[in-house]
Amino acid sequence: MSASRRTKLGTMPLLPLLLNAALGFKLCPNSCLCYESSDLVDCRSRELLRVPPSVPHDTWLLDLSGNKLTVVRTRSFVGLWSLRILLMSNNSIQTLQPQSLSSLQFLERLDLSCNRLRRIPQDFSQGLSSLLELRLDHNLLQHLDSTSLGEFENLKKLDLSYNRIRTMDVRAFNSLSRLSLLSLEANRLNELKDGVLSRQQSLEVLLLGHNNISVIETEALAPLRRLTLLGLQGNQLQHIRFKTLLELQTTSTHLLMSLNPWTCDCELQRVFSKIHHVRHLHVEDYRDIVCHAPRHQAGSSLASLDSQLCVAETASVLVITITVMLAVIGALVKAEHNRKNKQAVSDTESQRLEK
Repeated sequence: MSASRRTKLGTMPLLPLLLNAALGFKLCPNSCLCYESSDLVDCRSRELLRVPPSVPHDTWLLDLSGNKLTVVRTRSFVGLWSLRILLMSNNSIQTLQPQSLSSLQFLERLDLSCNRLRRIPQDFSQGLSSLLELRLDHNLLQHLDSTSLGEFENLKKLDLSYNRIRTMDVRAFNSLSRLSLLSLEANRLNELKDGVLSRQQSLEVLLLGHNNISVIETEALAPLRRLTLLGLQGNQLQHIRFKTLLELQTTSTHLLMSLNPWTCDCELQRVFSKIHHVRHLHVEDYRDIVCHAPRHQAGSSLASLDSQLCVAETASVLVITITVMLAVIGALVKAEHNRKNKQAVSDTESQRLEK
């Protein structure tokens, strides 16, 4: 074989690489699709067991949803400086190793929904100060502590719905001062404590529906000056204080309060009557509020009973008042009768002595 022939054969494997470089092509993971025009890497539903290597450094969107990831390892995304959107929903992720996401300093949207996370690591928010939207819904989370969400100062939307959250540290949301939407729907919360939302002055939508909430402390909603929607439907509320809702000093707030085991008495009727007279509060599902107790009111809508509840109570109070008055009058009459008898006996005794 001639020297020129060998030279040509030796250079042939280099031609595709040179051609790729000349045309500006980039390496792409074998199991993924890379779209040059949009810097999008599509790795959806490829049965991947780990984050693939060789993702182009200038990738803007990486979609890893619908795979079989169980662990996100440390330094899995190192070098992806341009990444803005990372989608990892519908995997089986149980563990986020330390600093697994900390290199994504410009990430704006992170979707970890529909996984098997039981806890949020303490360093979870480290390096993610640009994040605007975080989805952690449909996981197995049970508790929110005060460190896991600590560096999300720019976060605007947080979805924690459909987990198993029972408790939250009072300072769990302290760093989230720019949050506009918080969803905690379909968890296992029992109460909403004063101070939990103390830094959420920008919050516009708060979804707490379908928990086990039976108590909302008086000042719990007070910081929410921009709230437009409050979802409390499907909880365990039997009563609610008017003052608790009056603390919502907003321009206009729409309330969802049906599907609770309300005790329909005069006190509850007065609370809703007062709410109706507050210009900025609107109970959107008032006609769907159904009584759970007392037994003879069970199944009736609060709207259909309306002022009857207080009429019955007023009648009861009136009967009691009349009964008491009659008892007092009877006691006075008896006392007067006894006084007169004593006076008559005294007069008779005086007359006898004079004789």
